[in-house]
Amino acid sequence: TTYSTCTQDFEEEKGVVKFRMSMSLSKDFVQMMGFPPPPPLSASQHKRHAQKTTKYVELIIVADNREFQKQGKDVERVKQRLAEIANYVDKFYRVLNIRVALVGLEVWSDSDKCPVTQDPFNTLHEFLDWRKVKLLPTKSHDNAQLISGVYFQGTTIGMAPIMSMCTVEQSGGIVMDHSENPLGAAVTLAHELGHNFGMNHDTPERGCGCRMTVDRGGCIMTPSTGYPFPTVFSTCSKKDLAASLEKGVGMCLYNMPEVKVLYGGQKCGNGYVEEGEECDCGELEECMNPCCNATTCTLKGDAVCAHGQCCEECRLKPAGTPCRESSNSCDLPEFCTGANPHCPANVYLHDGHSCHKVDGYCYNGICQTHEQQCITLWGPGAKPAPGICFERVNSAGDPYGNCGKDSKGLFAKCEARDAKCGKIQCQGGANRPVIGTNAVSIETNIPLQEGGRILCRGTHVYLGDDMPDPGLVLAGTTCGEGMMCLNRQCQNVSVFGVHQCSGKCSGRGVCNNKKSCHCEEHWAPPFCERAGFGGSLDSGPMRLSADSRGVAMAILATLLSLMGAGFLVFLKRKTLVSLLFTNKKTTMDKLRYSRTPPPTPVFHLMFWISRQNTFIEMLSCRDGYLVEMTEILFLICVMVPWSLSGLLGPPGQPAPARHSPCTVHDASP
Repeated sequence: TTYSTCTQDFEEEKGVVKFRMSMSLSKDFVQMMGFPPPPPLSASQHKRHAQKTTKYVELIIVADNREFQKQGKDVERVKQRLAEIANYVDKFYRVLNIRVALVGLEVWSDSDKCPVTQDPFNTLHEFLDWRKVKLLPTKSHDNAQLISGVYFQGTTIGMAPIMSMCTVEQSGGIVMDHSENPLGAAVTLAHELGHNFGMNHDTPERGCGCRMTVDRGGCIMTPSTGYPFPTVFSTCSKKDLAASLEKGVGMCLYNMPEVKVLYGGQKCGNGYVEEGEECDCGELEECMNPCCNATTCTLKGDAVCAHGQCCEECRLKPAGTPCRESSNSCDLPEFCTGANPHCPANVYLHDGHSCHKVDGYCYNGICQTHEQQCITLWGPGAKPAPGICFERVNSAGDPYGNCGKDSKGLFAKCEARDAKCGKIQCQGGANRPVIGTNAVSIETNIPLQEGGRILCRGTHVYLGDDMPDPGLVLAGTTCGEGMMCLNRQCQNVSVFGVHQCSGKCSGRGVCNNKKSCHCEEHWAPPFCERAGFGGSLDSGPMRLSADSRGVAMAILATLLSLMGAGFLVFLKRKTLVSLLFTNKKTTMDKLRYSRTPPPTPVFHLMFWISRQNTFIEMLSCRDGYLVEMTEILFLICVMVPWSLSGLLGPPGQPAPARHSPCTVHDASP
């Protein structure tokens, strides 16, 4: 994981505070691409799909005790300021098709719940630990940011891990409230949130396009800025975001937030459909939705929906319509349910599950491999070095070969079994690392017993003494058969219980991250043990195959036939009832056919009649007779092929014997 630092240089000029953001961030090196399951989707298709889908960041903002004191020890004043900051951030991200939903505020009015010091590295580490241990178990959210009244040492005004959105360990950041205007902190928060999304600084060598000139603020991810504050994203930021989403970053952002937990109360025009609203397309001037009345937040005309990927032209899409394709080898597709305009929340393969068509295991919805990380560090043609490189280099316990740091902050030596979870070792690729200007190559020649030498290539990126090393193998990376790197140790994937979870899927499905079975086509959840349409309870039913559609058409044709027969019975109901309730002799006289046998028909009307809550046997007139019936509660009319009419009986009863002439036999006790 790499971190960014935002630094400030204060300069008083006519009452205006200027600040500068530092350039100490290395380019994102985390590569998490997998290979999509069939049907394969191109990178451009993934990109279009990710960009057109609205993402929702469920954000919690925490104010430390120093911020509480700066705002006059007024809790409501602090909350109002934090809400205003969140509103700005949401507005910045809307153009990227991302909504930032404030789902919680916390003000540390008594004392800080984690150490907050002038050391930004330590403060970030402590805050992220507190979030993981204390905040996440009590309040569901995607990202948390600390707004601090502490002036961090040096020139830092903000800090966040890069490409960490949705992760349990690092989805968050810290922001110094450096301006009287809440817009200042909002811009810094948006900047740090951008790092969580995988956005890098807009450095000159990247050639980024920004529609705002420097004197008008520039762009949010610029490394150097001042007043007026930037409020837009550059072309580089948009490309970085698209690349991150394609790799699987932000797996938790595809579900709409629960509107009851949104901070700030209900309001027509905020873009969230709340209680009493049928739709909400934003403010009147920004609403372009043809199905929604922006003034009243009600549906127009005969519209049945206005929002969501399962709503098209104001109508719900049929059940089984794909609404979110799988984005990588560990992702699962989602389908419309036919009853909800929104696509089901994103689900992916259970941690520890084998990656689809890739030699690796899934972790947080991403398939991590040494090969992909080497390609990211060294470019095309790079591959993992032999195991001896990992063992020799990472047993040193120095900045160039280690398994992270121990509790005392010292570099830890890797045990032999954990060597592939330390510093990444590669071969081939470019002459120097391709991850940025402040990444250096570390090459080690190891002599072999049989003669000759082997070249091992690692990288080192200096980001500060308390920063995780981006040259370390990523969590979730395969380190052996049935093994995965976790906490710098090579552990068995069985710790996730994936085999027990998949065992309940009857061999016809896989286990998803919600511990539910995602069934193959033609099998039904929850356990894939009976026929059905596939998918899961979480992701909706799969689209019907061509064969299934053929069956569906046959069923539809049968239903139409039944409806036609029922309609005929309805039209002749008076005649039928009068015939049924006449005496036997009259009935026989009226319905007796000519003694000459009629030609064999193609279809035959058959009836089942319910009397006193019991079914009696089939009423059939193959031989031209109809008998008298009394106490009829309801009648079932079915048009069946003549050849099968003798094989059918009443629902739930065995087929009756053929009777000639046609008689009725009571099947009740």
